[in-house]
Amino acid sequence: MRSEELIFSVSDFVGVFNQTVQYAYPTVAIVGELANFRVSKNRWVYFDLKDEHASVRFFGTVYMLPGPLEDGMLMKVVGSPQLHPQFGFSITVQNMQLAGEGTIKKAAQLLEAKLQKEGLFDESRKRPVPYPPQSVGLITSGESAAYGDFMKILNARWGGVEISHYDVQVQGESAPGQIVSAIEQCNAQAKTPEVLVIIRGGGSADDLQVFSDERVVRAVAASRVPTVVAIGHEMDISLAELAADKRASTPSNAAELLVPDKKSEQAALTDKKNVLQQQVEGAINRQREGLQNIFVQITRDVTQLLSDAFAGIDNYKRLLAIMNPEHMFKHGYIVAYKNNKIINSIKSLNVGDEISLRFKDGQAQAEVKKTANKN
Repeated sequence: MRSEELIFSVSDFVGVFNQTVQYAYPTVAIVGELANFRVSKNRWVYFDLKDEHASVRFFGTVYMLPGPLEDGMLMKVVGSPQLHPQFGFSITVQNMQLAGEGTIKKAAQLLEAKLQKEGLFDESRKRPVPYPPQSVGLITSGESAAYGDFMKILNARWGGVEISHYDVQVQGESAPGQIVSAIEQCNAQAKTPEVLVIIRGGGSADDLQVFSDERVVRAVAASRVPTVVAIGHEMDISLAELAADKRASTPSNAAELLVPDKKSEQAALTDKKNVLQQQVEGAINRQREGLQNIFVQITRDVTQLLSDAFAGIDNYKRLLAIMNPEHMFKHGYIVAYKNNKIINSIKSLNVGDEISLRFKDGQAQAEVKKTANKN
């Protein structure tokens, strides 16, 4: 006897199918070649993933894109399968990642050209990084060797730097979102650190593609806090490093660029101290010699002034001696007085006036008998 046939309405079939698929496969990850990629209204994304035998439709938003994409790239897409009542079967995108080294490089080249055109890598927009900073925001995995190397070098070289650590995954599907969130969280604090450092160690191109994700690169470029990015080794340059204010080759090198070596600084300070001490001592000695020369010159000048003064005094003494009336008396001169006043003109005398005559050794009284002018 034939079993009873199941008959669904279209809507019921869609509902039952979605319940069955969502229960069996709530999330799937599919790797395939990108095809028919298009963006609608700058928001909605439609594309297929295909291989040589099949093709699957996908639907998502531009916010899921890791960067510029083009058909032919190998992608790993995580999403939830769904049968839409009007548009048929598709997978709603939850996360997209580049797959395959060639695809990763191609995507990085497309994104680099796009962001370069926007000016995100221009040297003119890069800011100086405080040196040495008093506070650092550190974005990396707390379990990574990069974290250990950075902290070890930083504390050994300088110490005393306040570290705010934002523990994030540095590879995998959730890494871009966690890194972007950490950058935004750091910038949103009331008291932001002086510099934001993003680091991870080396790895394959697939491991490092997180730091060439467009969302991460734009977050680094938009940070209000100056940024230092060190991803991988010297030959592995991510787009986040190009967008940062300063790039370091390794996490250890990032620590070296941020702070000086305190031993070298102490030695340099000691050398400067010795140089300054020598300069001060030399200046003091030169001043002392200059003061000694000035003292000698002043002594000479004062001695000469005193000598000249004494010579002048002697001259005045001789002149005073010559002009002393007593000196004139010795040569027979006398002084005549009338009414106790010196007579200095014959015109002040009249016949019969009594006058006094002063000699060297005494005085005499006389009467004028006769006067005559010089002429």
